[in-house]
Order: sequence, then structure tokens, then C-alpha cells
Amino acid sequence: MKALLLGIDIGTSACKIAVFEENGRVAAQSNQPYAVYYPFPGWVEQDADEWWAAVCKGIREVLSAPGVEAEAISCIGIDGQSWSAIPVDSKGEVLARTPIWMDTRAKEVCSRVKKQLGEDTIFQVAGNDFLPSYSAPKMLWMKEECPEVYGRAHTFLQSNSFIAYRLTGVLSQDVSQLYGLQFFNLRNLKPDKELTRELGLDLDLIPEVFPCDQIIGGVSAEASRLTGLKEGTPVVAGGLDAACGTLGAGVYLPGQTQEQGGQAGGMSICLNEALAHKSLILSPHVVPGRYLLQGGTVGGGGALKWFRQELGNGMSFDELTAEAEAIPPGADGVVFLPYMAGERSPIWNPDAKGVFYGLSYDKTRGHMIRAVLEGVAFALEHNLRVAKEAGAEVSIMNAMGGASNSSLWTQIKSDVTGKPIQVPTSDTATTLGAAILAGIGCGLYGSYQEAVEKTVTITKSYEPNAENHKKYQRSMELYLELYRDLEKTFSAYT
Repeated sequence: MKALLLGIDIGTSACKIAVFEENGRVAAQSNQPYAVYYPFPGWVEQDADEWWAAVCKGIREVLSAPGVEAEAISCIGIDGQSWSAIPVDSKGEVLARTPIWMDTRAKEVCSRVKKQLGEDTIFQVAGNDFLPSYSAPKMLWMKEECPEVYGRAHTFLQSNSFIAYRLTGVLSQDVSQLYGLQFFNLRNLKPDKELTRELGLDLDLIPEVFPCDQIIGGVSAEASRLTGLKEGTPVVAGGLDAACGTLGAGVYLPGQTQEQGGQAGGMSICLNEALAHKSLILSPHVVPGRYLLQGGTVGGGGALKWFRQELGNGMSFDELTAEAEAIPPGADGVVFLPYMAGERSPIWNPDAKGVFYGLSYDKTRGHMIRAVLEGVAFALEHNLRVAKEAGAEVSIMNAMGGASNSSLWTQIKSDVTGKPIQVPTSDTATTLGAAILAGIGCGLYGSYQEAVEKTVTITKSYEPNAENHKKYQRSMELYLELYRDLEKTFSAYT
């Protein structure tokens, strides 16, 4: 019987489940959608119990595939979206929907705290600014605005640790998601008790911290009944989806870079030290001893998905990009700001809005589609420029996510950034990263080098077109100027 590994990815729009053989081949996979809730302006929520229902359904589906038996699964790894704040009571019941990474309700809390403590106080400890997207501000918001929920909370969990808890009954906090809790010092990965006190938060609400590849427990009898998994199957702590995707794209050594092409966009540069920049995101990698300097943008595949839903008239993604391909680089002056739910790095403006600039009667739907693809690429380039200010140089990028399946979109990103891009098996990079953690945890792989060499295969490579890159430099300056000109307007008319 072949040894199998199970990877679970708690994404923004769906839960992905994949079973992998030791060589990284996908034996079975499932995709289970769930809802995103927008109850008030700036609020973006999901229901953790709906995640768990999707996980149970997806696992049962992959276990029904030919050649996949629950007894063959050696270990389970889980990754999840960043910056959840899931309040759970002493009986393990979820007390409220969790504000997800797009949620900005805590912006006034953040402004007040930074004025009280000083702009640099939190950054010096956490390596990250105190911003509304992160977990700690959401916890503080709940304490102030929903004291009945906060008071009943026994613990706050991340997306992956919640699923790990449902599988094993063990409460955990993995290392890679610590960066959302700014009262932890990212250099020594330990809590700063003084800062925690000044913030008015309680360290007892954070579970025990585990390395991402450490087994925290086995599948419980109840979870076995609900999922079909064998009772006692080991489960590792898992980690951040962007970090697992980075590993699954083959990025585990300092200097390597992952380009994110999922619902959200961005990049992750692998470092061997905690190199911080106020406008970027610093997190521990899921690989021990490594860090990721990340740029995370709201505009990624979700921007094209929105366009397809609202203006695409039922067209497929391939049909959309075919229209865009007929339009020259620069979209004849049409520029898109992809700030569809505010924007994260490097501008960190929850009031920013999506904008099309340059429309006229001679412009077509193809121009708008091309502008969407280019706008996402400009957001990536903006982050890379800021990373360079921090001393993080990028030579080549490994792309992952559904957008990397588009040759046009990946070539646009290469042309805009001037960087070569290579594409590993892209659709399963995140779940593969989670499975690699499981394989390390149960001893199936002796090292991360061995795991990556066995499982990651480059399928396509792209080189930047020098002429297009030159054209895009002008478009990039217009993109940046449009944001600077509109920044005050965004806030004034929110």
C-alpha cells in the first residue's frame, strides 16, 4: 500500500482537499465552496463551522476516489488564510463569525492604539504595523465592541488551527501565523508580556505554540466518524496558506521568491533573518529558521473573477483573456487600480477603491480585461519595489495559484516586473505545501530539500520582454500617480 499524505487548504472562497503520493502526484482532490458575509461596510466574515462542514464533505469525497484508502494516509497537514480571530468557548463551540483578512472594522482601534503607544512601539516588537487586517486588532475590537463574546472566549484560533482542533481536539497555534498577533516578538517567537499588557489583551487566550511540521495529535473518534479518516491518523500543526503555497512552489531557501496568483495577489521572499519593512508583511516561514517578507494585495484572481461575474456575460476565463490578448501592452492607456476591498501592502489603505481610468468610446471590454490583468501585475511590482528598499532582492519568481495557469497573465507579470517567472504544478501548490509539512512530521521525508526535490516540478518558464517592460514602466508611473491623486478622495467619500 502506497503511503499517502492529505493536505487541507482553508482558502477564502473554498476549501481544497488533496491527497498526494510521496512523489507529489495528486491521487485525488476536492473543492468545496462556502460563503463570505458582508454584513456592514468594512466587515468581511466567514463561519468557521461552515469551513469544518466543507472539510468533512471534501475528505469523504477524496476517500471515495479509486486507490485512496483512509488506512494509507500517513499524516495530515492543514494550511489556512491569514489573520483569523475565531472565538471558541470552553466546550469548543464557535461564538461568532470570524473577521477574515479583508475585514477592516478595527481601523479606528488601530489608529487609537498607535497614537497611545507610539507609531514604532509595536513595529519594533512584531516586525509588522498594527493594522486592521491582523488578528490582534480584531481581538481588541471584539473586547471593546462585543464584550459578551470576548468574555466567553476560552481561546482564539486561526483558520488552520481551528480545523486541527476539530480533527484532534487539541488547541494549537502554529509558528507561521504568529505574525498576526503583534504582541509576539518575531525575532525570538515569544510573547512580549509588556506589550500584551499595554494592549489590554490576555496571553491565556492564545493556545500553545507549535512548529508547523510538529504532530499535535491524532484524528479523534468523532472526527473519524464525520470524515471517514482512520482514528489516530497524525495531524501536524500546519500553517499560513501563503507560506505553505510558497513551500509547495519550491521556495524554501533564502533568496527564492514565490508569486501569488490566487484570490489575492502578492509575493513571498524567503529570508534567513527577520528583515522587516513597515509597508510589507513579515512572517516566519513554515520551514524552520526561515522568514518570509511578503506583499499581500487584495487584487488577485478575485479581481478577474469579479469582472467575469458582473461584466463577463457568462464568458469563461479563457475567453476573457483571449479578448485581453488582442489589446496591446498598456491597454491603450486604460489603467485599473485593483483595490476591490481596500488594499493591503504596500499602501495599507482600507478606504481605497477599485478604479478604471482612461475609458472612452473607442475602448472595449478587452481593454478593461487587459487593464485588470495589468493592474494586478502593477500591484505586485509595487510590492517588489518596496521590498528592494528593505534590502530584499528578487532574481526569479516561482508562480502559484490559478492565475499562473494563464500564459498571458503570467507573461504580463514577467514583463511588468522585469523578472523571469517559472511555474511549478500550480493548482496544488498550497495543499502540497501542507502535505509536505505532514510528510516531514511523520518522517516520510528526511528534509525539506528531499521533499521539494521529490514533489515540485517546473512546468513552464517565462522571460520578460524588454520592449514591453519599457512600456510598462510608464504605465506603472501612471498607476502610482493615480493612487497618490485619489488617496484623499478615497478617505473623504468613504
